[in-house]
Parts: sequence; C-alpha cells; structure tokens
Amino acid sequence: MNAPPDPQLAERADRQAQVVRALEAVLPAHALLWQREDTTPYECDGLTAYRQRPLVVVLPETEAQVQAVLRACHALDVPVVARGAGTGLSGGAMPHALGVTLSLAKFNRVVKLDAVARTAVVQCGVRNLAISEAAAPHGLYYAPDPSSQIACTIGGNIAENSGGVHCLKYGLTLHNVMKVRGFTAAGEPVEFGSAALDCAGLDLLSVVIGSEGMLAVAVEVTVKLVPKPMLARCIMASFDDVRKAGDAVAAVIAAGIIPAGLEMMDKPMTAAVEDFVHAGYDLSAEAILLCESDGTPEEVEEEIGRMSEVLRAAGATAIAVSRDEAERLRFWSGRKNAFPASGRMSPDYMCMDSTIPRKRLADILLAIQEMEKKYKLRCANVFHAGDGNLHPLILFDANDPDQLHRCELFGADILETSVAMGGTVTGEHGVGVEKLNSMCVQFSAAECEQMFALKRAFDPKGLLNPGKVIPTLNRCAEYGKMLVRGGRISHPDLPRF
Repeated sequence: MNAPPDPQLAERADRQAQVVRALEAVLPAHALLWQREDTTPYECDGLTAYRQRPLVVVLPETEAQVQAVLRACHALDVPVVARGAGTGLSGGAMPHALGVTLSLAKFNRVVKLDAVARTAVVQCGVRNLAISEAAAPHGLYYAPDPSSQIACTIGGNIAENSGGVHCLKYGLTLHNVMKVRGFTAAGEPVEFGSAALDCAGLDLLSVVIGSEGMLAVAVEVTVKLVPKPMLARCIMASFDDVRKAGDAVAAVIAAGIIPAGLEMMDKPMTAAVEDFVHAGYDLSAEAILLCESDGTPEEVEEEIGRMSEVLRAAGATAIAVSRDEAERLRFWSGRKNAFPASGRMSPDYMCMDSTIPRKRLADILLAIQEMEKKYKLRCANVFHAGDGNLHPLILFDANDPDQLHRCELFGADILETSVAMGGTVTGEHGVGVEKLNSMCVQFSAAECEQMFALKRAFDPKGLLNPGKVIPTLNRCAEYGKMLVRGGRISHPDLPRF
C-alpha cells in the first residue's frame, strides 16, 4: 500500500517551482541551482553538525543580478541567506529550508588599490589573504588575519567582524574597513561609511559590521591598508602551569606593552599542532604563549627585551625568540593550523568562541578541564589571549547522537561560564544558530527586543538570514525552563528565568 503524500514535501515543491520561475526571469540558467545534487553542497558552513538543504541556490555575477534576486525574493516573501566561502563556524550561512542561498563567490575582483591613500576597494567575495597579496608590491597589507584567511572572504569577515592573531594591535574588521556598499532586503542600494575618516549621519557602519547578514547584503568593501613592518620577531614562552601563563598575559598588558600578537595554546593543542606542522613547540609545557613584536629594528629589539623580562618574572620555564623570518613563520604556523590539526585527532570538532577578561584565562581553562570530565569529551584550547577571545575545540563524533548532544551541552557550559566570569558568548565567530540559546543567558527579553527592532528598521519583513543570531522570547523562556529542570543554572550571577 502506497504511503500518503507528505504535505510538507508538496509545499516545498510548489514553493520551489514558484521561486525558480521568478528567478529564471532575472538570472542566466547556469547561475540558478535547485536540483538536489546541486544544492546539497550548500547545506552547511564550517559548522557541519547542523545541516539544511536550501530551496534554491543562486550565483549572480553582477550587482544588477544581486539586486534583481533580492527584489524577486522580497516580492514573494522568500527568505535569503547570503553566503561567501562557507568557512564560518557558527552556522551563520546555514540555509533556510524554504529560502534562497545567495552565493557571492563570483564577486572576487580587487576593483581598485590606491597605494598613496592606503586603501583597496574589493568585491565581497575576495579572499582575505588575496587583499594582502595584491597590496604586497606596494609594501602594504590588510591587517586582520583570521586563521582561515587563505579561504575566507571579506564579505564573511564583514558579517562576523572577524579578527585574527594580530587583532590586539591592529584591530578587528571594524577597525580596518572604511566603507561597505550593498543592497537591503528589498533590493535598494545602500552605503555605509565613506572613503573619508568620518561620514555624515549615524555611524551605521559599526552596526552593519558584525550583523551576520541580517541587515543588508554587502557587494563591495573599501578597506584600509597598513605598511608592512620593517621587522617582526616572535617569542615562544613555555609555562609549567596554565595559571602562570594566564597571569603572564595580564602582566604583559599591564606593563604597557601592546604586542602585535599574543596567543596562547594549552598542552593538548600544542601536541596536536606540533605533530601536524612541526613548528618546534615545547611539548613538555602545560601552555605556551606566542608574543610578537613588529616595527623598526630598534623598536622590536627594545620591545622583545621588555616582554622577555615580563614573561620570565611571570614564571616562564623557557623562552625562544625567532632568529629570522622563516623561524617566525614556523612559530605561527602551529597557531594558524590549530583547527586542521584538531581535525586529525577526532572525526569532528566544535569550535566555541567566547570572550572573558584576561585575568580569568586560567580560571576558564581549569573550568574547561572539569567540563571534560563532566561531559566525557576531550577539548583542546587556543586563545587570542591578548583580548581574552577563547577558541576551545570540543572533539566528538557527529555520527553518535549522544556525543553530539554532550558536545552541545559542553559548548553551552563554556559560553555560560564565560558570561559568569564577566565575558560574552561570542568574540569573532558570530552567533549564527550555534549560540542562540546562550544569547538567552546573556541578554534580557528587553535587550533582545531592541535587537529585533534594529533588524526591523533595515528588514521589515525579516527575510535576511531569519531565525539566527537573535533568540525569540519563546525560545528564551523554553531554554530557561530547560536549565532549571536540568539543574544547569549554577552560577549565582546568571539570570533566572
């Protein structure tokens, strides 16, 4: 006996046919995908634990096509999820089941580079590293350098306000972008910021950067370029205790030193990356710090000396200073390859992202060690230590539903503990779908409503990347009940529901 037809599948098929007809009128055939085998590769971003096949995928090649797609979707009330390289780690580019995934991968051109003004105008699909490659002949580079910079796009960096290992001195994406041009959900042209040091009206550039594709679709970005330093050297400092290493980070900043980079890795992470890239790390250390200085040779020599003194006083058991550029790059190669190295230790990993005050680095590491026992999962840790941005990588097997569930609980515990220590649930990876529940812990109902009000001002229909970043009041209420039932609320300074 044949099973009755699934009404949801029928609704999806009808909706898909309607959307395809509308988009066929504004796009060439090769820029429109809707067959299962063509859309499946877009079902997730770097957060592979959660997947959703999109209704339709479009790959426009011109701004006019982007505008036409947005107008068509707006007329049909169809959700749109913009996507770059798909390297995001919070599910921000996960498709909507009844929506269009707007791939901007073909917007990969450096439009203009002005070496005198030290700016570059680039399309949103240009890779982060490609900007520095284009600027290199002029002795310039683009400072924000996330570990995925070889693949991630500037449009994705805009969405997440990405940082990198040198963000302590040179800032996040927000501090290195001058102007963003794009379209609203309705397809109206919009521009944020300017080529000048300031712009008229409200500072909406600061609102759009980090908005995770919920307010507008960026197509072109003007970035700042900075001169390549004459010299850079890196200290690798070993510590026999994670608390000493955490205190050393605070001591460096307290001494009035702002390193070009200040990163921390614990012993499990050090072992993983050393086996992968052979960077020369001290495998006996409980934690290592990478501290970089750049500038003129005189500045670097003086700063390296000062940092070495602070690190020794803080209890460093060994200090190695890069002797040449090749060794400096080797020191950094381990940190840059922390994520792929973790992939060799486990079938899957979930990379969390929160921030805490620098003085609490050791506290959070020790808390994570206890969580490993509680959830019976391993966790390797790497930190943008200088600004307190954590990246714990929880190792699990996604093919085991119980492990995935324990991994989710582990991650939520890290985020909630970070809030209890005076931090936030995200630093640079965004909220996406991964941290929706944890947003309920940090923000009140009134604060969430203010965020929704801002989104409505840009996108009244709520079509851009819906269901992400801002938790609904119902979701927060249900999550609060779950925490109480499960005895998860243990921190006295976390909100009660």
